Amino acid sequence: MTTAQHKIGSGFDAMSTADDVLQGIDLSGKLAIVTGGYSGIGLETTRAGARVVVPARRPADAREALDGVPGVEVDELDLGDLESVHGFAERFLASGRPVDFVIDSAGIMACPETRVGPGWEAQFAINHLGHFALVNRLWPALERGSARVVSVSSGGHHMSGIRWDDVHWEQGYDKWQAYGQAKTANVLFAVHLDRLARNSGVRAFALHPGVIITPLLRHVAEEEKVEFGWFDEDGTLLNPDFFKNARQGAATQVWAATSPQLTGLGGLYLEDCDVAEPAPADGDMRGVKDRAIDPEQAARLWELSAELTGVNAFAA
Repeated sequence: MTTAQHKIGSGFDAMSTADDVLQGIDLSGKLAIVTGGYSGIGLETTRAGARVVVPARRPADAREALDGVPGVEVDELDLGDLESVHGFAERFLASGRPVDFVIDSAGIMACPETRVGPGWEAQFAINHLGHFALVNRLWPALERGSARVVSVSSGGHHMSGIRWDDVHWEQGYDKWQAYGQAKTANVLFAVHLDRLARNSGVRAFALHPGVIITPLLRHVAEEEKVEFGWFDEDGTLLNPDFFKNARQGAATQVWAATSPQLTGLGGLYLEDCDVAEPAPADGDMRGVKDRAIDPEQAARLWELSAELTGVNAFAA
């Protein structure tokens, strides 16, 4: 498959921070919507300097976490509830404001089997379908702002492609493969959104932020962290260089949203503040799998997602 997935020589790397990638970039007057913008790397993204709307399932917790952060407003949104997504989008659109950036940073990882909505598997529903519906509902504001949409995926997309015959894991459940499917969906979403939206001036990217110790790990048992070689049995971090801090973890999504180096580009998977290379054959979770950027699978997932959510801003 011919691909544009090759480094562009951004000058940044895995250790770059959000502050580093924002040098010389003025975000005053820009408006961002950042899901998950009150925790972990989402919180660091909210602090980047734009005016930010943070949709939150727990608005009171979000307001507490964001206390003292200037230019932020909080509204209610549960990505696992399509009525909640619709309500947030309607309230935002009623404000008449254009959007410069949407950063889909909220998500869950490796949770016990959980069902939301009409029985959907929670990781696919919250990480992918909720964001799919949100972006489609917000389309008029994104088009007015010639927005960039940033879909926060993960190297976890290496663990599973889309299970076309059982996307909701009704035939047995594996929490890590379910996470992998959801993260592959995040990439495919950006690929097809960019294809549909580029003629309107809207571009989309997906990315791997790195491995960061944040509340996202809440469902990962201590014995699993030992098994993965992250910690020893006493809870001591074994390989500090493997992990990013929150400012480093936020850097790639901030770069994706704001960097002039990406002008004219889109539909790409990023990591370490650059365009990622195709995944190597050695099984390492670096780079992007071909199946995650396959335009045919991206179009197929878009149609499935539109059918499931009943939302498609680009329907004929």
